[in-house]
Amino acid sequence: MIRVTPGGAVGRAAIAPMLATAGPLPSGPLWAYEVKWDGYRAVYAGGRFLGRSGRQLAGPALPPVPEVLDGELVAFDAAGLPSFHAMQQGAAPVYVAFDVIRPELTYDQRREVLDGLRLPAVCPAATVSPSFDDGPATVAAARELGLEGVMAKRRASRYQPGVRSPDWIKWKFVRTGDFVIGGWRAGARPLGALLIGTPLPDGTLRYRGRVGGGLTVRTERALLPVLRDLVRPASPFAGPAEPGTWVEPLLVAEVRYSEITPDGRLRFPIFLRLRPDKLPGDCLGEDCG
Repeated sequence: MIRVTPGGAVGRAAIAPMLATAGPLPSGPLWAYEVKWDGYRAVYAGGRFLGRSGRQLAGPALPPVPEVLDGELVAFDAAGLPSFHAMQQGAAPVYVAFDVIRPELTYDQRREVLDGLRLPAVCPAATVSPSFDDGPATVAAARELGLEGVMAKRRASRYQPGVRSPDWIKWKFVRTGDFVIGGWRAGARPLGALLIGTPLPDGTLRYRGRVGGGLTVRTERALLPVLRDLVRPASPFAGPAEPGTWVEPLLVAEVRYSEITPDGRLRFPIFLRLRPDKLPGDCLGEDCG
């Protein structure tokens, strides 16, 4: 299982991975296509895996690499497919590298550098995400395999650390987003639903609704003690929200949903997992992963 290493905080500027925007996939020879992996985003630098939150993540032992790598820590099931469930069950993650943080180089040039590292040959716990020319074929193959989605990357684009850029487009087969937990309320069990939102400039949250689906007994046992340690007297939400027990808005949850209503609420939300690799300020809600 991926875990945060205690005391592993570093400056965010030291990692600052480039981020994608959500949208329909572009087509044509100006774009390259990659699989979207279902794991934890991690930069590999100086022998450490660093999440977007700036904290160190536990991962496989890799040999010294002369580049700062961008990729994901991914666990695979018995069929060789990415599986977040396998990661939760303690499967050893593999580092899937898909870029090098070299802002002066184009995507195609960075891919040449990445391929030249020969990661799979020097370390069995690391591999390189394939890059494809045919977008529709990549989408069809990813869908057939049950993968999370597809990324399109502009071939002539530079790496932009910390920027959510239109040069990288992500397209998911299901709609998911990252939301900040602002409280919870009881139901048939002590943890009946999470109250979630997205950050506003003044530090409060815009209320996005409650999420009860996906909260298993196992999730409750793991999450409820953490929430109780974060209890606060006042609501973190800027406007009206359903009553509950309020918490400091520090935890990020990934949620699947069918759509966002005109008033900004999620329809049919399902809790997927906590995202300890992300900060509350990163959460845009819709497709912000």
